[in-house]
Amino acid sequence: MIKVLIVDDAAFMRLAIKNMLQNNGFEVVGEAANGLEGLESYKQLQPDVVTMDITMPEMSGLEALPEIMKFDPKAKVVMVSAMGQESMVRQAVALGAKSFIIKPFKEDVVVKTLNQVNALK
Repeated sequence: MIKVLIVDDAAFMRLAIKNMLQNNGFEVVGEAANGLEGLESYKQLQPDVVTMDITMPEMSGLEALPEIMKFDPKAKVVMVSAMGQESMVRQAVALGAKSFIIKPFKEDVVVKTLNQVNALK
């Protein structure tokens, strides 16, 4: 079972992603409401894949991503962003994100993307 950490400041978004993943056989090992919590949760939980929102209070996804990559250069982080944030998505990929999902998203896109990213070596 693929272990996933969900990092998003919107509780409803975390719940939506969690439900999609659990309905498709993923194990959601943790949730975090900002990049700082996400970084600490990553260190504790060591998930297989992280879904990371870009815009969050305290520490954004773009700030948390390089810190996670420093801790674990093999981390598999998927950025979740709203339409219109393409430049930030490109920046995230340059920082080490393995893929991205654009909001609003469909369940099959989330499941397919996380399975593909998890399969990366």
